[in-house]
Amino acid sequence: MTERAPAKINLCLFLGGTRADGRHELVSVMQSLAWGDDVTLEPAAVDAVVCPGVEGPNLAEAALREVRQHTGWAAPVRLTIDKRVPVAAGLGGGSADAAATLRLAGREAGVAPAELFPLAARLGADVPAQVRPGRALATGAGEALEHLPAPPRFGVLVLPSPHALSTADVYAEADRLELSRAPAELAARLDEVRAGLGVGPFGLSRELLVNDLEVAARRLCPSIDGDLDLALKLGADVAMVSGSGPTVIGLFADPAAADDAASELAGRSPAAVATRPLTTP
Repeated sequence: MTERAPAKINLCLFLGGTRADGRHELVSVMQSLAWGDDVTLEPAAVDAVVCPGVEGPNLAEAALREVRQHTGWAAPVRLTIDKRVPVAAGLGGGSADAAATLRLAGREAGVAPAELFPLAARLGADVPAQVRPGRALATGAGEALEHLPAPPRFGVLVLPSPHALSTADVYAEADRLELSRAPAELAARLDEVRAGLGVGPFGLSRELLVNDLEVAARRLCPSIDGDLDLALKLGADVAMVSGSGPTVIGLFADPAAADDAASELAGRSPAAVATRPLTTP
């Protein structure tokens, strides 16, 4: 069985304080893209996770372990990840792979889809929203989800960076810079986001297309500034850092304009990608 593991972007990310469990409160509209990895599960003699080009621990392996511990399901399997989304890039690639693994292994183990969300929450803030790809309003530390209607059709230009950023490092820098919002301010942003849903070409009011982690990511990776300028030069209506970065995304009200922008960057390394929001799971 094969599942697509879509990359995700945060159309907004408002950062709150740190909870007792060490995670930050946030308010974010997370949007899956029609571009991502593929995860395949098949019977095997022993468990194996194969992800060419990616070294070290893999969140998909942790997702498989969560399903086993939850159910007692023990059939050995091989997970193969066809990796397109760069790692440590702010696009939720590892989280998407983990979510796809939860769907695949959960199906084999007889887990109801709703039961996967608590398992996902133990794996990281980005994983729950990707168990059911699409658009979601995430609060708490990302585990409290409100699934939203399909977005308008718009274009997304993805500008991957040759550099990588650790999510933990970006959050630590955000703390050092005191970027977190007070509880009352975060609650006010949530009210504004709810009121702004469905507005404009991106399905969220333009003034709310904000990523509170962007300042921290730019401090740690100054080359981001050039990619932000490049996206705007190519005609993006909005340019912003994706998640914890260092990937930059350009949002285009006209999807064809994103395609044209990617064509202008033919030969760029890492390659630019033109895509759309995922409109169906």
